[in-house]
Amino acid sequence: MGPALIQGASRGLGLQFSRALASRGTTVIACCRDPGGAEGLRSLQSEHPSLIDVVQLDVTSEGAVQAAAQHVQQTHGKALDLLINCSAILSPSGRGETSLRDVSMKALQDTFTVNTFGPLVMAKYFGPLLQAGQGSIGRQAAEARQQHAAVVVNMSARVGSIGDNKLGGWYSYRMSKSALNMATRNLSIELGRGRKKVICVALHPGTVDTALSRPYHKNVPADKLFSPQQSVGYLLNIIDGLGIDNSGKYYGWDGEEIPF
Repeated sequence: MGPALIQGASRGLGLQFSRALASRGTTVIACCRDPGGAEGLRSLQSEHPSLIDVVQLDVTSEGAVQAAAQHVQQTHGKALDLLINCSAILSPSGRGETSLRDVSMKALQDTFTVNTFGPLVMAKYFGPLLQAGQGSIGRQAAEARQQHAAVVVNMSARVGSIGDNKLGGWYSYRMSKSALNMATRNLSIELGRGRKKVICVALHPGTVDTALSRPYHKNVPADKLFSPQQSVGYLLNIIDGLGIDNSGKYYGWDGEEIPF
């Protein structure tokens, strides 16, 4: 496959996606806010010096996203086959709001900027490179339907499902992921037009043992708490099989479609 870009590659799922794709021989453009402090990513780069390109990208800065897109075009050519947006925060405090008294305008704005606005701006600047991609992801499924398309994956969460919300709370995180799902559906329509189509999906990785969810692991059954390796393995199985008919949809780690 052609190059893959991972936004939020310094830790957790983003780092594991970078590791798994590099192990396949894929060129990975691994983007993060602070490359100098990304020890795990630098270690991975030393293992795969010809495959890992570490690029500075602060997803909250449109200028930084544009600069990263220019770097990719100049360094790797004018085509991408895969973009995965991984960066996310529960809220600036690191904990989800349990009631209205915990809500603040600043925290809502900051959470939406990372979780929703950032991935949409990524699509704005990297969309043309994806439209030029060869769609080597999901090659077997694509060839069966004679459909070749690059893929955008927005890392969502089940708690972003309006239809599945029975507990409430976590206002900023839930709302930002619901909005991300809408952005994904919109992108699937715009980038699904014409000859140069791009598949756009939202994926829920399950409850993963990362810093984001760690404060809430106490009530998670052991068999439902995934390592990053487990989760990325499940998600890559889904990504590998994607076709145009999957675009605009919202899937769990098990491949089951989630209600918006």
